[in-house]
Amino acid sequence: MAPVAGVLLIAITVVLAGGVAAAALDGPSATVPPSAVLSLSATDDRIAIDHRGGDPIDVSAVTIRVSIDGEPLDEQPPLPFFSAAGFHPGPTGPFNAAGDDTLRVGETATFRVADTNDPTLEPGRTVTVDITADGQPVASLEASVEAG
Repeated sequence: MAPVAGVLLIAITVVLAGGVAAAALDGPSATVPPSAVLSLSATDDRIAIDHRGGDPIDVSAVTIRVSIDGEPLDEQPPLPFFSAAGFHPGPTGPFNAAGDDTLRVGETATFRVADTNDPTLEPGRTVTVDITADGQPVASLEASVEAG
């Protein structure tokens, strides 16, 4: 009877190990971020991101973090939005909650930083915008603020 019990225990162990391995391999797969060529421009209070090539970007899956001279804005833009603390209402393109939420080649998405947000956009300062999609880095863009 001992050999039968031993074989049965080995069989149960193999089945359980197979189930654990299948669950691990069948778990959530890593999301591949979009690959896109983007450019950034900034004037007195306006930040614009141009999509120049590559994959479309689902703005509802995107997080952007804006820094000015290395200091993050107190209020970051929630995407998409129409009105948000620290920003003028009515961003354009897919950043606007009322628009199409996909940024495609040839499109520009903009938002305007309010004077109540700190630090402020001023000519000569450097703006950095870090873009992630589903937690994966998409782009880190940098531009000098120009007078509007």
